Parts: sequence; structure tokens; C-alpha cells
Amino acid sequence: MYFIGQAISLCGTWMQTIGQDWLVLQLTKSGTQLGIVSAFQFLPVLFLAPYGGVIADRFSKRKILLFTQTIAAILALILGLLVVIGGIKIWMIYILAMCLGLVNAVDNPTRQTFVSEMVDKKHLPNAVALNSTEVNLARAIGPVIAGVIIAVVGIGLCFLINAASYIAVIIMLAMMRHDELFIAEKIQKAKGQIREGVKYIMSTPLLFHTLMMMVIIGTLSYEFSVSLPLLAQFTFHGNAESYSFLVAAMGIGSIIGGYFAIRRKKVAPHLLIFSALGFGISLSIAAWMPTLPLAVIMLFFAGISSLNFISLGNTILQLYSKPEMRGRVMAFWTMAFSGSTPIGGPIIGWVGQEFGARWGLAVGGFAAIVAAFYGAVIILQKSAKAKLISEDVSIRDEENEAWSNKRI
Repeated sequence: MYFIGQAISLCGTWMQTIGQDWLVLQLTKSGTQLGIVSAFQFLPVLFLAPYGGVIADRFSKRKILLFTQTIAAILALILGLLVVIGGIKIWMIYILAMCLGLVNAVDNPTRQTFVSEMVDKKHLPNAVALNSTEVNLARAIGPVIAGVIIAVVGIGLCFLINAASYIAVIIMLAMMRHDELFIAEKIQKAKGQIREGVKYIMSTPLLFHTLMMMVIIGTLSYEFSVSLPLLAQFTFHGNAESYSFLVAAMGIGSIIGGYFAIRRKKVAPHLLIFSALGFGISLSIAAWMPTLPLAVIMLFFAGISSLNFISLGNTILQLYSKPEMRGRVMAFWTMAFSGSTPIGGPIIGWVGQEFGARWGLAVGGFAAIVAAFYGAVIILQKSAKAKLISEDVSIRDEENEAWSNKRI
């Protein structure tokens, strides 16, 4: 039920992403403005995601999602109506983007950890990979639909369809049977719970270094809502359809990467490093492709390695964190992945505007390569004591438990 609801809703989400990015470009013709809008949307995540993680650890995750998804639907409806009636202004997009960011500060860590309540520990790596694959399947489908709708009907319909798509996930969440979930023990309200989560991460090297790699990549590499529209419009002189093809190429690549991720039997830190390196190299090459079709091909390969990096990092954090800490750990993952956009978005927008759109994507590729080298150096240094490389982690319960106890 969750998979069906998300399949419909996520396609709508990607349609809104394409529509909003192209709307900002139409209104402002500015790469910097793209970065600013992204900053408004993800700034609340940067500062408030830890509180969202505490909320996820305290209350029913399914009920939290019912609330956040409803609010997100209302925001999409408002944006769609403003565009349709012709009253949209850039400052309105700022406000609605920030409101959505407030919702996502709670919704994102809750959705990440809710996956662990739908399956047992043995199937968690596969469930995380399947969930990540579904997100990217939507990224392959949603942008293509959005490109056609923008060209034929107009941008406003993208937002209205997204608002309607939330109905599916709300219905599916409401239909779930509470007694069939693997619900983690909820924490009680107390002072210092965010600080407690920070100390836990700092004292667990595997979690800390995985998050640091995501900070580097999340800040500069995953700014596609800024770098790809600039590449489509100013480098290849295309339109919204060109932009949607670039995004869809990564989505299709991620589906292929997801196939291998779902079938993966082991989770190991060195696989995370290789995925980050492959992601950085493919992005760097895509930045300098002379034509749109060649850039699309390279972004396909970037999608494969991107999916593996995301699913591996997500799985490592969820498998090797205590259940009562999982919401807070995944809140910091959300901060590293999405919350870093207020910093990286304007930077990539400025680089793309001042030095050319290709440089915006190239900086992201270089950042992923740096993250891979960071992970390799740290893991090699720690291997003698912590054996992070030599110990491939099996998904069998007894080996998971031994690893977790050792790291904690």
C-alpha cells in the first residue's frame, strides 16, 4: 500500500519540482534566483530537521505522515491556483517554498524511518533500496510528464496534479493496519534529546563519517534543481522539455542502479566510497559533454551511482543505529542531504551564472570525488582498529548485532 501511494505521489512531486524551477526561470531569468528559492525551501530543513527527528521518535510515524502529506497537498494547491489565475510573484514562491520546507523538516526524517517499521531487520536493506528506487522511478516519469504538460497546457497544471496526487498516499496510510507494523519503542519527552542524538553520532564513527560524506555531496553535488535548468536553457538553448530529459535520464539510471541495490546481499563502507567516486566522475564528464544527448547519456550513469550511494548511506545509518535513536540519526541525514541546499544552492547558482552552467555541474562532480577520497582516507586510517573495510557486513541478524555492539 505504501509503495502504491508513494508511486503516485512522488510522480506529482517531481512534476512540481520541474514546474517550480522553470517558473522561477521564466519570472526572473536568473540562476541566482533558482538558488535562492531552493534555499528558502530547504533552510527550515537545515535548522529544524533535528526537531523533526525527535518528533519521529516520540509519536506515531504513520499519523505524522498523514498530517504532513495533507499540508503539502494544500501548499501545492495554493501554488497551482496562483499560477493558473496569473497572480504568481517571485515573493509568493519564496513563502510557499519555505512553508513546504517546514513540512519537510518533519516529513523527511519520518518517512525515512517509517520504512524500518514496515519490514523486519533482515529485509531492511532491500526495503531501503526499493524505496530509493521508487523515488528515482518517479524522477524518470514525473519530469517527462511535466515537460509535456508545460509545453502543451502550462506550468500551473503541474502543481494542481501534484496536489491531487497526495490523496493516494493519504488513503494508503489511512488503510494500513497498525498491528502489522514493526513499531520501535517511542521515547518520552525530555530535555537534551537532540544533544543526545549528536553525542551518539559523534561516538559512532561509521555513522559520523557516512554523514560527513553526505554533507559534502549534499551541499554541492545534489543541487540539480539549480544546475540542470541552467544547463538546459543557457548551454544547450533548450526549454522545459530539455530540462525534463536531463532529470529523467538520472531517474532512469537510478532505476537500473536500484535493481542492483535491491539484490545486494551485503552492505559495506567501501561500496559507499566506490559509489561516491563513480557519481563524481560521471557528473564531471556530463558537465563538459558538447551536446544535450551526450549529457543525457552521462547523467544516466550518474543516476546509477547516485542511487547506490543514497541507498547504501541510508541503509548503513538505519541498520547500525539504535531503534530509539533512528529518527534523530535520519534527521541528520536529511540535514546533510536536503538541509545543505540553502548553502549549496546559491553557490551553484552563482557559479553557473558567473562562470557558465557547465561549471555548476562540474563543481558538484568534484565535490563527490572529494567525498569519496575523504571516506577512503578515513576508513583506511580506521581499518586497523575498527576493521571497517575488512568486515563486509552481512544482513543476517547475528552478524548485524555483533557489528552494532562493536561500533556502539
